Amino acid sequence: MEYAMAALQYLALLFVFLIGVATALVIAFYFIDKSQTSDAIRRNYPVIGRFRHLFTELGEFFRQYFFAMDREEMPFNRAQRNWVARATKGKGNTVAFGSTRNLNVPGTPIFMNAVFPPLDDQYASTEPMVIGPHARDPFSARSIFNISGMSYGAISKPAVQALSRGAKEAGIWMNTGEGGLSPYHLEGGCDIVYQIGTAKFGVRDAAGNLCDEKLREVAAHPQVKMFEIKLSQGAKPGKGGILPAAKITPEIAAIRGLKPGEDGISPNRHREVDDFGDLLDLINHVRDVTGKPVGIKTCLGSSDPWIAFFELIQERGVESAPDFITIDGGEGGTGAAPMPLIDLVGMPLREALVRMVDLRDRFGMHDRIRMIASAKLVNPSDAAWAICAGADFVVSARGFMFALGCIQALKCDRNTCPSGVTTHDRHLQRGLVPDEKYIRVANYARSIINEVETIAHSVGVAEPRLMRRRHVRLVRDDGSSVQMNELYPSVKLAPPPEAAAE
Repeated sequence: MEYAMAALQYLALLFVFLIGVATALVIAFYFIDKSQTSDAIRRNYPVIGRFRHLFTELGEFFRQYFFAMDREEMPFNRAQRNWVARATKGKGNTVAFGSTRNLNVPGTPIFMNAVFPPLDDQYASTEPMVIGPHARDPFSARSIFNISGMSYGAISKPAVQALSRGAKEAGIWMNTGEGGLSPYHLEGGCDIVYQIGTAKFGVRDAAGNLCDEKLREVAAHPQVKMFEIKLSQGAKPGKGGILPAAKITPEIAAIRGLKPGEDGISPNRHREVDDFGDLLDLINHVRDVTGKPVGIKTCLGSSDPWIAFFELIQERGVESAPDFITIDGGEGGTGAAPMPLIDLVGMPLREALVRMVDLRDRFGMHDRIRMIASAKLVNPSDAAWAICAGADFVVSARGFMFALGCIQALKCDRNTCPSGVTTHDRHLQRGLVPDEKYIRVANYARSIINEVETIAHSVGVAEPRLMRRRHVRLVRDDGSSVQMNELYPSVKLAPPPEAAAE
């Protein structure tokens, strides 16, 4: 009994002490808030005004889990993320009762099923496609869906390891992003597309210029199948890559040629490329040095300037053309970019892709230049739409981030990613286990490919790339739909320049 009374007395004293501390803190915060001049809310409403900042910070998380409907969030909604989550676990995406998708939203694609589709044993399977027929070492790409550019630095070591192994497992390629080639890209054994950014990370000399010797060293890796010269990306057109100093480890600095503790800032364009002639010179130089197919990645502001690009190719000959063009939409993602560029600059993919495909075809280069679609393409409908629009391949970065466990915490630039995907904090990286996640990466890729093939089979073609604009309808503002080829008539394919000359 005495012990019980003593315990109660102790708890009472502790309670009084805690109340006293809390009261003292409230009084201190009151006078601090009342006397400061930087925040009007805290000055007029001391102490309680502080909760506004807390609730603002936590608001995005409460909306994500409790308040937002399945298809309301941006940049990706819960329905999109859940599809990826189910796909990565190999659970399949068979659902019951009916679709939760609002088919009246303008721009929604609706694929047109054939009256007499092929039988089940006549499945629409993907065929390999050759890229770079004029390169010494052309690339026969097996998959229509692949991993877009994410550099080691923007994403973590275990993320790169899981993506590399998953890409090998699924038979898809992996783009290095502009951060150079790390051992972790190679260890999985997958096909690799090496991206040359404006800073030439990994293939530059001490002055920052393109180094042929380092180009040859990279090309000597048999896994490196192609080179992609990055002109711009959708999330920040007109701005180079940004890797905050907090994310630059000594290893990343050595791979890129940076100093630890300094921000990795890429120029807004290649300094040696002042016009389309310089661009074709650079493309052909890299192709001559490496022997591999070479293409470009760009975000369109307008398609009009690119007319001169194709005219110049015709003058020089189709051998001078890029082997592929990756079109990134203005809705593309990134680890860090100024908000005005993310929100306000760059043509959306749904318009840009169609325009560039039509330009290519108008100048008779349909079979010479492969088109790759990039930007916010994470579900089968996205990929199937892009192929109907004229893309030969589709690439995704954020879709594969979701496959790795990304929860859209929007902390990519702060080195505090809670899922370990975009952080170099070893404690946070522990949550991303490559031995587990690579299987999910492979499952996700296979699911996308399988369901695009399912859509192709339903519309009545024998291979996904045989889908055309006439196979998909787009919802208009009034809720009705129209065939895509009526909105964007396909350009009648021009004969190749050499055939026209004859």
